[in-house]
Amino acid sequence: MAIVEAKALIKNYVAGDITVQAIRGVDFVIEPGSFVSFVGPSGSGKSTLLNMIGCLDPPSSGFLAVAGQDVATLHGKEAAHFRGEHIGFIFQDFNLIPVLTVFENIEYPLLMVQNWPAGKRKARVLEMLAAVGMQDQGDKYPGQISGGQKQRVAVARALVANPKLVLADEPTANLDRETAMRIIALMKQMRDEFGTTFVFSTHDPKVVKNAETVFFLEDGMLQKEGNRKGESHE
Repeated sequence: MAIVEAKALIKNYVAGDITVQAIRGVDFVIEPGSFVSFVGPSGSGKSTLLNMIGCLDPPSSGFLAVAGQDVATLHGKEAAHFRGEHIGFIFQDFNLIPVLTVFENIEYPLLMVQNWPAGKRKARVLEMLAAVGMQDQGDKYPGQISGGQKQRVAVARALVANPKLVLADEPTANLDRETAMRIIALMKQMRDEFGTTFVFSTHDPKVVKNAETVFFLEDGMLQKEGNRKGESHE
């Protein structure tokens, strides 16, 4: 079963008498465990599409299923619960909570969304800290670590609750080339280890080069798909 499936998906934004069609009847399928990029110029609809997949913004019409659930039917608390159970998010500006330690930032979804017991939370956070190479940084605050380290924490936080799907909106935008390549390699490692599907919205050619499937968006329409599975991306 596909992890994401869209058919004739449309998203309109209405302001007064003006209707802007941000997504114009797109169809696509994303398979479990894949590494996928949505690519296109600013205003092409990439972030809108990620917001719909992430149950942050409902479709105007069409069909959209995530992990077998028709997400167009989810609203409010139902949508929030579904996100907490199935979807992780990675943002270009990291979105770490400055008054929480690295450990507490990673723990946050388990405490606030999943409500795991303390012992189980601690074991899982320590596991994720080790997985992203930050096991000796748990007591530090976001202001005390580098941009690359912040993104590692963001990756760990996105994966801590074992989501089926991680959505990453321009995850390398604020990183230098070397750090960006390390983060991309880390995410591919996490995909291989945990079987998580990663879906990116990006302008970054480094992310695109490492994607197995690339969807090209322009003016809210899907132009073509490039499948690179099996190619080398060294």
